[in-house]
Amino acid sequence: MRTAIVFGAVNSPSAHATSVSSPPARSWVEGAEAALRKAGHRASAPRAAVLELIGSQDCVLSAREMADELRAAGKPVGVATVYRTLELLTELRLVQRLDVGGGSARYEPALPGGEHHHHHLVCDSCGRVTPFSDERLERAIHDLGERVDYRVGAHDVVLRGTCPACAHAHRS
Repeated sequence: MRTAIVFGAVNSPSAHATSVSSPPARSWVEGAEAALRKAGHRASAPRAAVLELIGSQDCVLSAREMADELRAAGKPVGVATVYRTLELLTELRLVQRLDVGGGSARYEPALPGGEHHHHHLVCDSCGRVTPFSDERLERAIHDLGERVDYRVGAHDVVLRGTCPACAHAHRS
């Protein structure tokens, strides 16, 4: 299960947690397929299965999680194929890679124009990754860019710490 959190001002109507919107799967998959063709890569059923999975995910998945989900769906795609596909998609900037520590990485679709833009909370205890959006954080990043006379083209924020479940388990 993946959880999404949106932070808002404490006294604002948007202060409660809401979902980060899911990416538009079909348009991302079609765009990725077109970019791969343009780069001279041929289509294959295993690569298409990986693209479909990435396009439909809510947030980041590891290569192993992708291979496991594909296998569970009856699509026998090996983990090596998933890794090769992710490497290619990363080179073409079609996916975003999130390093979660311990040499582990997770991936999600990179959407043009910042659609589905969000950041991540990573639990150092259990590895859980939680997406979040925060308008005040976005404004602060924009304001910082203006203050230091720097045009911020893109940014990623990863907050590391302890998730509520692990914090509760450590208190007990």
